[in-house]
Amino acid sequence: MVNSVQKAGASPAQWSSRFAFIMAAVGSAVGLGNIWKFPYITGENGGGAFVLVYLGCIAIIGIPIMMAEVMLGRRGGKSPIGTMQVLSRAEGRSRGWVGIGILATLASFLILSFYSVIAGWTMPYIVSAASGELSNISAETSGALFEGLLASPGQLLLWHSVFMGLTVLVSAGGVRHGLERAVTKLMPALFVLLLILVGYATTTGHFGEAVSFLFRPDFSSLTAEAVLVALGHAFFTLSLASGAMMAYGAYLNKKVSIVRTSFTVAILDTCVAMLAGLAIFPVVFAHGLAAGEGPGLIFVTLPVAFGQMPGGSFFALLFFVLLLFAAWSSSISMLESLVSHLHERGISRVKAAIGGGLVAWLIGITTLLSLNVWSDFAPLSMFERFEGKTLFDLYDYFTANIMMPLCAFLTAVFAGWVMKPEHSAAELGQRWHGVWYAVMRYFTPIAVLIVFYTNLG
Repeated sequence: MVNSVQKAGASPAQWSSRFAFIMAAVGSAVGLGNIWKFPYITGENGGGAFVLVYLGCIAIIGIPIMMAEVMLGRRGGKSPIGTMQVLSRAEGRSRGWVGIGILATLASFLILSFYSVIAGWTMPYIVSAASGELSNISAETSGALFEGLLASPGQLLLWHSVFMGLTVLVSAGGVRHGLERAVTKLMPALFVLLLILVGYATTTGHFGEAVSFLFRPDFSSLTAEAVLVALGHAFFTLSLASGAMMAYGAYLNKKVSIVRTSFTVAILDTCVAMLAGLAIFPVVFAHGLAAGEGPGLIFVTLPVAFGQMPGGSFFALLFFVLLLFAAWSSSISMLESLVSHLHERGISRVKAAIGGGLVAWLIGITTLLSLNVWSDFAPLSMFERFEGKTLFDLYDYFTANIMMPLCAFLTAVFAGWVMKPEHSAAELGQRWHGVWYAVMRYFTPIAVLIVFYTNLG
């Protein structure tokens, strides 16, 4: 049975090395959430104690689900939809389990549509930093610059289009010449930029304060809500339940250890989040600014801080290039689930990438209009829960709170209860399978349900 599944699901292309897969997986996991959201929620929830809880949540929910998704993808050898078709047949189960692949593909595609708009914000800031516009910028001017960007459909459309074009360009190139070539250059460059920014942060005189803030546990400030936030972020930070790891797993050589590779990806993803905090917080503290802010920390507060420091314009440029690289590597994986499925259906990768990107771009226009012209349009306001929510808010709500947690829960059930243990053991190896199997059957589904319930409540 094992051989027949592997033959039926044989992938037409593979990563050239374990390093290539790790860079692709880290690229998918490392996104805007690592660079701005992790420092932001850490600042909001007490620093070091929150980090410890977050790391525990990564171990309980993040790594086991990642291992499951990569394992399913490699065993099926196809797109998430194709993989679940192959595996449901191989396990003698209902074809309804293909819904996992469909749900993951839809979620990642919808996220891409609005993620592209947000990622596009980084580009005008790169231009502004390069031109010196951010030098000595005041808080009022910085706020007006960001508000002006959000209020301009034309600007948002331009940068949304450019970013989506970059994503399609990579996806159309295929596994070796597109995805692998891009991520093996983007991710090392991202780490280098991040280390340069951390080095710069050490000159602010507040680096020790940032280290203490991030790593000195203060459990008196740790609330039940903070624990739930850590659990939720651990779930989302590794790009789980979006089909990306399943799609990338399909290109993974059978000789590569899924367990070791998954741990490596999780460690590198967490390192990026920690380094981002060490790069951002010293600059924030140097100017007496608040550590617990949302996107305004990146697009309003930090430009002011950089603008007042020696050489700040150059390092602001590096920072926003870093953001662009992180967003780009993530968006590539979001499109891959759909492109690989369409390619299996006989459509060329070029046409699949262009067609998928075009539809995501069109949906993205409704997001950018929600930030200005349609800011008062709340189509589901007849329901109390959705009162005042724009189309952008609704896209974000349904993907983050319903589609992805549901997909993760179903994935855990399939891997832990539906799939024969000898089949998962064949992929993961006997040494680690027993621990993973117990966690996947009991701890992970409960943790995902808690995230699900909390998000809905």
